Amino acid sequence: MTSYAQEVEVRTDGSRAQGTPAVGYGTPDKTSPLGPIQFERRKPGPTDVSIEILYCGVCHSDLHQVRDEWNNTVWPCIPGHEIVGRVTAVGAEVTRFKVGDLAGVGCMVDSCQECESCKAGEEQYCQNGFLATYNGPFKADGSNTFGGYSDHIVVTEQFVLRIPENLDLKAVAPILCAGVTTYSPMKHWKVGKGTKVGVMALGGLGHMAAQIAAALGAEVTVFTTREDKMADARTLGAGAVVLSTDEDAMKALKGTLEFIIDTIPTRHDVNPYLQTLAHDGQLVLVGALEPLEPANNMYMATQRLGMSGSLIGSLAETQEVLDLCGQHGIVAQAEMIDIQDINKTFERMMNEEIHYRAVIDMASITREQRA
Repeated sequence: MTSYAQEVEVRTDGSRAQGTPAVGYGTPDKTSPLGPIQFERRKPGPTDVSIEILYCGVCHSDLHQVRDEWNNTVWPCIPGHEIVGRVTAVGAEVTRFKVGDLAGVGCMVDSCQECESCKAGEEQYCQNGFLATYNGPFKADGSNTFGGYSDHIVVTEQFVLRIPENLDLKAVAPILCAGVTTYSPMKHWKVGKGTKVGVMALGGLGHMAAQIAAALGAEVTVFTTREDKMADARTLGAGAVVLSTDEDAMKALKGTLEFIIDTIPTRHDVNPYLQTLAHDGQLVLVGALEPLEPANNMYMATQRLGMSGSLIGSLAETQEVLDLCGQHGIVAQAEMIDIQDINKTFERMMNEEIHYRAVIDMASITREQRA
């Protein structure tokens, strides 16, 4: 088993305090499969919460990151930012959590708290760069952050979320990324009762977007390329489902939608979907973080259409969407896997074989430790 010493506290004299042993699944480079890695988490400080990780969602960005497809991966890399678990220890100054509470951690574990974005409660747009749950960026002590494909995590209280008690815990984890990533732009563009919303693709993000939009009272249309997903889309809240490969069906929607959330994770052409927007409509990209086919600027100008991007969500928005999901009984359509199957799961994700989100039962990592 590979061993690394990371994430331990650095004292003012430069020495490193002893941390607590941890085990995760990660990789030392972009070509190696994920495997067990031993490392150290910091011991909880006065404002820290230590969480035993019970479940961790598998996000498409995990696959991008471990394969260095965004050219920013720091090695070794232990992914995972859809974390649900139970509190095992709290610092002396922690007030919102106690041992035994359910708790969640999303895409961020810290931010500067001083810039205008942080002061406005939009930590995801921290002007000094938020600290990601994994893959850093590097912390001041030179260490990287390791994510939720591990047995436990230590996070400052401000970045820990409350989990609704009434939801199926194993299917809650994806709300912490897929849920808030789709909820945040809906809130920003004031999606509500009667808003005509389009959801592009019914995958890990899209199936959450459809449920959340419906819970907000929107009239939901789902675009998909797969006939076998049409019934699912209706079950998840869509009032209409359209095969995006059906030119006649797409033309029939021209100028009817007010807001479209684009969850397609790879390069694609947005122009057929822009045609379905009404005057002053908005298309928001939350999936692909790569160049797309050029948009028809002439058409956009004649209808005053907007196209923009949105990144995850703030801490407040993450708690809001968790609470909304608790009120409406919304969870991810989750396929449970053992951590030992993560490399196979990545391949299945690439082949669009996951229905609709994979979630790791982290008990599997402790079983491996005992074996």
